[in-house]
Amino acid sequence: MSKIKVLTISDHPLAPSGVGTQTKYMCEALLNSGKFQVLSLGGAIKHANYNQVKVEPYGDDWRIIPVDNFGTQDQIRSILRNEKPDILWFMTDPRFFGWLWEIENEIRALVPMVYYHVWDNYPVPMFNRQYYLSNDVVTTISKVTDDIVKQAAPEVERHYVPHAVMSEVFKPLTPEQIENIRKESLPPEDQDKVVFFWNNRNARRKQSGTLIYWFKEFLDKHDLHDKAQLIMHTDPNDPHGQPLAHLIETLGLDQRQVLLSTAKIPPEQLAALYNMADCTINISDAEGFGLATLESLSCGTPIIVNMTGGLQEQVLHNGKQFGIPIWPSSKAIIGSQNVPYIYEDRMTKEHFISALFKMFSMGAEGRRALGAEGRQHVETNYNFNDFQQKWVDLMESIHERYGSWDTRKEYNRIRFQEVA
Repeated sequence: MSKIKVLTISDHPLAPSGVGTQTKYMCEALLNSGKFQVLSLGGAIKHANYNQVKVEPYGDDWRIIPVDNFGTQDQIRSILRNEKPDILWFMTDPRFFGWLWEIENEIRALVPMVYYHVWDNYPVPMFNRQYYLSNDVVTTISKVTDDIVKQAAPEVERHYVPHAVMSEVFKPLTPEQIENIRKESLPPEDQDKVVFFWNNRNARRKQSGTLIYWFKEFLDKHDLHDKAQLIMHTDPNDPHGQPLAHLIETLGLDQRQVLLSTAKIPPEQLAALYNMADCTINISDAEGFGLATLESLSCGTPIIVNMTGGLQEQVLHNGKQFGIPIWPSSKAIIGSQNVPYIYEDRMTKEHFISALFKMFSMGAEGRRALGAEGRQHVETNYNFNDFQQKWVDLMESIHERYGSWDTRKEYNRIRFQEVA
């Protein structure tokens, strides 16, 4: 039996972004089943060249074509005719795929479209309804996103497939291993500090500047300049963010109260940073899922998060907490020409500083116990093996039920519309 060929469109699957990482995990799940081939359009990054590459150890079964943005209509038309994929799978914010849905009638006449949907918040975006209806299947990254699609387009087939992390890589280390990592990574005067970790893109909604300002006030208020430290793993000069080194110097936090980690590191080293930390923070005002905090919980390190988007289900489940949730003090409706309305969930400085001090005062044993429950939460509700099997089963089912090319089913290009 020939393999099912899947065309994916997303961030480059080998890029470190959340979208890229989850695309990579999905592709590998399909490939490791032995039932699929994958051709990926890798976008959203600047490419050194546009040569097609084969990903080892999969060889011809997984090829990546670098594209600008996420590709063009003509590229899709060409690939459809020359490669004859059986399924088109694509992922990220719908704002980036209007061009693709414009030729939905051409694509879906040949293959089913499967959209892995990212959306951050309410109110229900009825302006996205036309996009949801332009797919055979919508898969959703969070419970918030799933409920939004359910309300906006209940007639569309929908599946909740939350993000997952490789728990054999992002795993708790022993106290001895953590002590050795601290000795290797920090000078003696820092090794006993309570370390707060932040791993995000330095961008507006991530609130990087706010974090630095409020962390200083936390240190000032509780006289903890020599007892607590913030490590920010990010690009401090991202054009979409703030000049973090300048903020640190201006606020007098250049005595190792706030450190910048700027090197691109492999997952194993990132897992070591999560283990070295006492707590991981995410105070974004909008967050589709927030992969870093899930990685942190998988390593047994508790989190402090704004109760927005996918962060909510990570920190709270069935009444149990796996860190400290901070409920928004206000929900501002913001928007643009492309996104007419969406909530920005904003917290207060007082609530954030209180959460930092509560985590600090918990002590090493309290934080360790909270983190252990977080690890169990990840293994139960975001199990990586379940994630992989769910994608394999779902894509097989889609191929069987919807077909492709000569076996295409369940799609009719004829639409009836009442004319007054």
